[in-house]
Order: sequence, then structure tokens, then C-alpha cells
Amino acid sequence: MERPGTRQDVKRIVIDVAYYTVGSLLYAISVNCFSAPNHIAPGGLTGVATVIHYVAPRAPIGLAILILNIPLLLTAWLLISRAFTVRTMLCTILSTLVIDALAPMLPVYTGDMFLVSVMGGVLSGIGLGLIFLRGGSTGGTEVIARLLERRFPHIPVGRLMLVVDAVVIVISAVVFKNIESAMYAVVLTFVTSTLIDALVYGGAGGKLVLIFSKQQEKIATAILQTLRRGVTKLRSRGGYTGEESEVLLCAVRRTQVYALRQLVAKLDPTAFIVITSAEEVLGQGFRAIQ
Repeated sequence: MERPGTRQDVKRIVIDVAYYTVGSLLYAISVNCFSAPNHIAPGGLTGVATVIHYVAPRAPIGLAILILNIPLLLTAWLLISRAFTVRTMLCTILSTLVIDALAPMLPVYTGDMFLVSVMGGVLSGIGLGLIFLRGGSTGGTEVIARLLERRFPHIPVGRLMLVVDAVVIVISAVVFKNIESAMYAVVLTFVTSTLIDALVYGGAGGKLVLIFSKQQEKIATAILQTLRRGVTKLRSRGGYTGEESEVLLCAVRRTQVYALRQLVAKLDPTAFIVITSAEEVLGQGFRAIQ
């Protein structure tokens, strides 16, 4: 007999894989057609791999990204979250395989450099945005930023990612011996991050979640341990039944909504969830109040 929720789980996995695949295809086009052939290192490990490919042309960019991610994923497995590491590993393997598989088949554009940086940013932004929308990650900068966050918890993750990207871009300018390539890399990175924000993050906004469940303790503990988000318990009384209970209130990033829904569904499929937009969320874990 089929377990309840099995069909929904299969459907969710199929949709996840579809998003990851399309996202990886768009990202591979960005790398192979625009950024790498024009010596633009778009930050993160992709930028490092692009520099390595420039120095050693026989080194595939995708394989270099995968190898560079291995120590980060091992560290993330121990220090961050095993679920996050597994999902990141799967997305990383898929995206790197697609990059190397499509490299000999895609045409290369070497025209106007501004168009190169804009189109590369558009494709990578949409591609990464699709992956992030389903709770995935291609590793690299995000993993480094999350590891740095453990050492500098007062600094937002987004700012840490920006610092890592900036370091890679500066190094690429030295290796390529071309300051303009670094400037175009900044344009590409800006376009990429802007599109990701538009698709996923929503600027400084977030989501306010109210959870009505008889498994409050389990859900609250899971949110604290898995999503690293604070949870507030509110006393409530049912208008129809008159019964007293507790409601969980939690503010999360837009990228965490998907993971939160799956977490609650797993612990209590009968739970009632209200998710509303928060125009601006300030404080620890979000943008600083200052």
C-alpha cells in the first residue's frame, strides 16, 4: 500500500530536478559562451576555475569547480548541515557536468564586452535563481560565506559572499593582466545578483510564518537546528473550539520558505501554515537595524 505523501514526494523531487537541470543549462551557457571565452571571472569558485582554465587550458572548468568544492563540502558536512551539504553536492555535480558536457558544443560570443557581461549575468542570474528557488545551491561562494558566518556571525551572509567574490575578481585581474576584465566581471556579478534577488531574495524583505500544529515542540526544535531561525511561541485560543494552544511565529528569508514548508509537512502533515510577506526584516540573521 502506498504511504501517504509518497506521490507528493515524487512530484516534488521531479520538479526539483527539472529546476536544477534548466538552471544548470542556463548557467553553463553563461560560462561557456560569454564569461570564460572573454576572460571574465565572475567571482566565486567559477571565477577561480576560469582563471585555472586560462593558465592550464586543458583543465575543464566544470571539473575544476567540482574539485575546488570537495574540501568545502566536507567541511560543510561537519559544521553546517548534512541536508544542505547533500543538496549542494547534487546541484554542484549536475551543474559542473553540464558545463563540461556543453563546452565543445556551444558557440562562443566574443563581440562587445559590455553585452558579454550583461548577457552572461542575465543567464547566470536566472540559472542560479531557478536552483535557489527549489532550495538548491551550487556551493562555492555560498558555502564559504556560511562557514565564515560561523566566525563572524554579526556580518550578513550576503556581505560575506560579496567579499569572497571581490577577492576572486581582483586575483583574476592580476592573472589576466587586464583591469577591464575585472570591471566587466563586476558588471556580470552585479547583474547576476540583481536577478537572483528579483527571483528569490526580494531585497531586504522576508516571509513571516505562523504555524498552527499539535507538534509545536518538534517543529520549533527543527527550525532552530535546521534553518537556524528563531521561533516565538504565542498563546492562542480557538474561536470555535475554545481550546488553548500555541502558535509558532518565525521570520525567514524567501529562500528558506521552501525548506520550512517541507520541514513542517514532514513533522505534521495536518499542520496549518500562514505565510505572509514582510516588506523589511531587520535584526540578527537579516539586514542590520542600523
